[in-house]
Amino acid sequence: MTTTAFFIPPVNLMGAGCLRDAAKAIQSYGFRKALIVTDLPLVRLGLVGNVRDLLASHGVDTLVFHGVQPNPTTKNVADGLKQLRDNDCDFVISLGGGSPHDCAKGIALVAANGGTIKDYEGLDQSAKPQLPLVAINTTAGTASEMTRFCIITDEARHVKMAIVDKHTTPILSVNDPELMLLKPASLTAATGMDALTHAVEAYVSTIATPITDACALKAVALISQWLRKAVADGRNVEAREQMAYAQFLAGMAFNNASLGYVHAMAHQLGGFYDLPHGVCNAVLLPHVQAYNKQVAAGRLADIARAMGEKPMAWATRPPRICAYWRFANCPPTSAFPTGCHSLAFRPRTFPPWPPMRSRTRAD
Repeated sequence: MTTTAFFIPPVNLMGAGCLRDAAKAIQSYGFRKALIVTDLPLVRLGLVGNVRDLLASHGVDTLVFHGVQPNPTTKNVADGLKQLRDNDCDFVISLGGGSPHDCAKGIALVAANGGTIKDYEGLDQSAKPQLPLVAINTTAGTASEMTRFCIITDEARHVKMAIVDKHTTPILSVNDPELMLLKPASLTAATGMDALTHAVEAYVSTIATPITDACALKAVALISQWLRKAVADGRNVEAREQMAYAQFLAGMAFNNASLGYVHAMAHQLGGFYDLPHGVCNAVLLPHVQAYNKQVAAGRLADIARAMGEKPMAWATRPPRICAYWRFANCPPTSAFPTGCHSLAFRPRTFPPWPPMRSRTRAD
């Protein structure tokens, strides 16, 4: 028998209006000053100002670092770390989607452990927990607000570094769908595909467990029911809330069962060409599952059932997922990429890849 561990933040707030509960919780921690790590679009939308006002009404002092890029870089982490240290902040709040969350994790981890973020590439390379991090989520896809994963682009090498460390787990995650209503349809679609990829890859993982399986299949079911509704009408609070639950469940799955070749390749495509992560996943997912069906046709049939599809058709033709999630009936779909050629991918710019070894659970 093999022992397993299950990682998740100690407190997770969900549901419309839970940001107000989060402000009370943050006040109760007794910290002095927060560095809010976010991006410029959220500043311009007024969301950052609203959060600062709410926290101020609860006696929480804040400072804003809004220099996070869509694919956060080593420089973003270094710049944010300098601002944190120069202003004597004793905890961090990430506000946004996966990019601010990952950058905030990098800042908090280096603040507590020293060195640079490059020192922590790999699995559990840190000696002690990061500075306390509260993750306030505004997208439904990455689940970075509740995972131990931190993805930072090394600009010098043009690669995305995977930092998988139990010490990067936030102390509090917040998923308030009211903060997601202004998210554009294109981002809703891309982040939703990221969540679907998390669930699928976790379910066919070699280290999946009954707990991660349950989370993954429920995530797939919710995404199949609610993602297109959220894309079609961004102000549909119910669709936003259900997608928040779906991506959180997918995060619970992959945070503990890990991922596969879709993410392995998507991270490198995104790091090399600075492309949206969810779009890279959507393009690669059907092809990797076509490879996985050699050993996991039964598990792919389970996913088909969760999606409401016919299991036998899905098990024998995994690329069907690509057609099912092409968003043909939703307004933004005409611009949704359908292949690597749509992403300006040029194979000759990559060195040859070694032969793949199966990381997929056999039936």
